[in-house]
Amino acid sequence: MTDQPLTAALSLQRAGAPRVGSERIRLLEAIARTGTIAAAAREVGLSYKTAWDAVGTLNNLFERPLVEAAPGGRTGGNARVTETGRAVIEGFDHLEGALSKALSAFEGNLASAPEQALTTLWSLTMRTSNRNTLRCTVTRVTPGAVNAEVELALTDGHALTAVITERSVSDMGLAPGVQVFALIKASFVMLAAGGDPGRISACNRLTGIVAARTDGPVNTEIILDLGNCKSITAVITHTSADALGLAPGQPATALFKASHVILAMP
Repeated sequence: MTDQPLTAALSLQRAGAPRVGSERIRLLEAIARTGTIAAAAREVGLSYKTAWDAVGTLNNLFERPLVEAAPGGRTGGNARVTETGRAVIEGFDHLEGALSKALSAFEGNLASAPEQALTTLWSLTMRTSNRNTLRCTVTRVTPGAVNAEVELALTDGHALTAVITERSVSDMGLAPGVQVFALIKASFVMLAAGGDPGRISACNRLTGIVAARTDGPVNTEIILDLGNCKSITAVITHTSADALGLAPGQPATALFKASHVILAMP
């Protein structure tokens, strides 16, 4: 069944508590529409007891109750979705939309560039360990037969270029003015001492000042200050860092390929 699209399921959970997935959020929406747990249970195809237990799980998951219910049994008793409950519905729907877009971008890349697709998945699921997550604004989209070139504004004087699939551009609704996150693995970033290194194929060049250097037995982490509270991190070999004379206060340029830039929606 490879012609069927991939799907992903979002769930919420706290340590030691049951998971809450989309079916419980749909129940919450039905309670907001009908005003009773019994009617909502019938609407979503649950037994009254299952729906009542689900409401208890939802209320226990958050500091404030999502549903305030009056006792009344299977045929009576009003229920009200609180402001907190409505905020949870809206937030969950937003997260589901973001997950759907991310999955669509991953599937599109998987078809045309499996290695890039794995990088996309790694970036989106490991964002706490991805050092380079830069908020940008799309300035131009140049379509192609399979891939599109997306130009991005980072800060005054700094711009980025990403090459992604046409399908990803369409699914994400990319157009001038749209806000996105650009994700670049630190190991994809090359460094050159000083300013513009001249003629080189990498179209992404960000010149800044070395803000920090952390040496390890084999690799060195370099953080470049790009100005306007923006920075980019590179991981290169210790030998290369010494050869380039990279030290705090020295100018350097980060270089990376457009195909190594992954885009995600904020």
